[in-house]
Amino acid sequence: MPNRVIEAAGVVAAAGGYSPAVLADGQRWLFLSGQVPTDLEADIRTQIRQTFEQIHALLGAAGATFQDVVMIRAYFLQLERHLAVFREVRQEFLQPPYPAATVVGVSALAIPGLQVEIEAVAVVG
Repeated sequence: MPNRVIEAAGVVAAAGGYSPAVLADGQRWLFLSGQVPTDLEADIRTQIRQTFEQIHALLGAAGATFQDVVMIRAYFLQLERHLAVFREVRQEFLQPPYPAATVVGVSALAIPGLQVEIEAVAVVG
């Protein structure tokens, strides 16, 4: 499905790798629950990559790709420490037009020892 980046005067993206808003055309919406890494003992770069790989697998199972993703939300226990790594790793999976995105620092996640959780929304053609 074609996604179109929406821009407005005075509204800018705070950092590269995401769009402030995305207009999605399509009939089927795919909502991915928060995905987590498979190895909680791995370094944060590996954990983020594993999480995006989980998302990739679910997208594929639904007949979608990262190009169909219109929104990504990421949650981190140590946001200031891990944000730069997240921005680097997501570039391995996402390409323009980037989905809208929100990244949030939280005090806890559902599974003890978890450092990152990422959810996504896609429009599937």
